[in-house]
Amino acid sequence: MKGIRIPGSEARGFTLVELLVGLALALLVIAGGGALLTSQIREHRALVLEARLMQDLRTAADLVARDLRRAGYWGDAGAGVWSAAVPARANPYAALAPDDAASDAASLRYSRDAIENHVVDGNEQFGFRLRNRAIEIQLGSGNWQALTDATLLAVTGFVITPQTATIALGAGCRAPCPTEDESCPRQQLTSFALEISAHALADAAVTRTVHARVRVRNDASSGACPA
Repeated sequence: MKGIRIPGSEARGFTLVELLVGLALALLVIAGGGALLTSQIREHRALVLEARLMQDLRTAADLVARDLRRAGYWGDAGAGVWSAAVPARANPYAALAPDDAASDAASLRYSRDAIENHVVDGNEQFGFRLRNRAIEIQLGSGNWQALTDATLLAVTGFVITPQTATIALGAGCRAPCPTEDESCPRQQLTSFALEISAHALADAAVTRTVHARVRVRNDASSGACPA
């Protein structure tokens, strides 16, 4: 018995040309999506590296600024004040470098004595330096430790620039004291401009620079009023 054929029910497939065109369009869409995904992943990775690099540099700059700000602290600063009865004592912690030019290293001192002994002990010597593309911190005599992680970032610049200004205090003397006379009382104000540059080891194109300005709290005084 012959089957009944329904008009228009013939099955039709895609031709080879139609399959190739569809495949080409699908590949274009997939390639575009893949390129977009790759670009987003690369941008996200760069943002993560930039954020980590900036955080590390800010932390290092804050630690350097904290110690520079404390430079010259003396537990018995009153002993350095001149009076007619008691001669003034020199601040044993006053040594500070750099003192006149920009440098990639700094050394400083400040007192950590519970009772001031007027002597710079081994644990009262501090400093910073750039070595092997890492910033190192000195915590006591000869004790250098890494401040930045050399496995994550390479420090390419570490510059500490001192800035000083002198204020004449001779006007407060009972007897006249010319301002140009260096033996008259004067106070030296010291501040530092700090600049740290680095790039991420995972991507050398990710670079950042931080700047900070530090005002030393313990101003150095010199001179005395005429008798």
